[in-house]
Amino acid sequence: MIALVRRPAPSRLWTVLTPPLAVLATMVAGGLMFAALGKDPVLAIRTIFWDPLFGEFAFYYRGQLLVKAAPLILIAIGLSLGFRAGIWNIGAEGQYILGAITGGAVGLAFYPLDSWIVFPLMVVAGAFGGFLWAMIPALLKVKFRTNEILVSLLLVYVAEQLLAYMALGPLKNPEGQGFPGSRNLSQYDAAANNELIAGSGMHWGVVAAFIAVIAAYVLLNRHLTGYHIRLTGQAPRAARFAGVNPNLLTIFCLGTSGALAGLAGLFEVAGPAGQISIDFNVGYGFTAIIVAFLGRLHPVGILLAGLLMALTYIGGEAAQSQLGLPAAAIQAFQGMLLFFLLAVDMLTNYRLRFGRAQVA
Repeated sequence: MIALVRRPAPSRLWTVLTPPLAVLATMVAGGLMFAALGKDPVLAIRTIFWDPLFGEFAFYYRGQLLVKAAPLILIAIGLSLGFRAGIWNIGAEGQYILGAITGGAVGLAFYPLDSWIVFPLMVVAGAFGGFLWAMIPALLKVKFRTNEILVSLLLVYVAEQLLAYMALGPLKNPEGQGFPGSRNLSQYDAAANNELIAGSGMHWGVVAAFIAVIAAYVLLNRHLTGYHIRLTGQAPRAARFAGVNPNLLTIFCLGTSGALAGLAGLFEVAGPAGQISIDFNVGYGFTAIIVAFLGRLHPVGILLAGLLMALTYIGGEAAQSQLGLPAAAIQAFQGMLLFFLLAVDMLTNYRLRFGRAQVA
């Protein structure tokens, strides 16, 4: 008989071992899946994890690593604040979309004005758009005790429909000859989020991601609000006795995560994506949940997890083009990472006990 026995306190050893063991288990299970698809599993794993960093085109891929990691880190940092407090924002994808729409709309409204003020206004609008979208589940939870998981998740589908409407209607490029999508913001100098150093992949979204990591670390370890967040997540009753206002904390956590997701959407639409289109969103908001937990909800851990997940994006695209792996297999491979992370993480709070079943 195998039984789970709760530990008196979480194991520090398993807390440290969980992420690398989850990655290793993902490689093994992913290799078996690739073998079942008729591909060389060792070659597939090497293409995903090794070639982007040390292969023939590593210089190009390393720049793309920052481009892919920046939105994941920005969104995951915001989500981690709420997750630590037991506030579950699952709709960051919708907030990401709204940030792109509102920020992109401001840039298009000023077209073709060539002024330095355009991009800062887009940044503010992007953060505000994500913040407002996150306020819907926040206020509903505070006023009517609704479930923020369901509300925020369902709002993703509303945001996707709004994105399609904008790409086909109000924000459609008048010179696009009928094709859906806005003007190309990356070609509008005043609104473009271009590389700060050519070939490096470094743009303002990457800078914002690093700032968010530092700010979150300071908040959680040096500020009273961070203490309230950690206390609420660990001992909700003790937090109430300590004077923590759960309603204000809910608004703060959801608002902050929405604003950061909105920023990620703005930086993406003004840079790598370039325009507001029907298929603009690529699942960053959902993938960031994996990044947050893989990074143990710690800012530095999220930074490393974001880079790792970005590596699977880049390596996955390389594996699709070079080895003919289907996109669904790469998505399943990424999903395995969260599955194994949650499975191994169980050993942080429980230990396995082996023995024979007792006969009554």
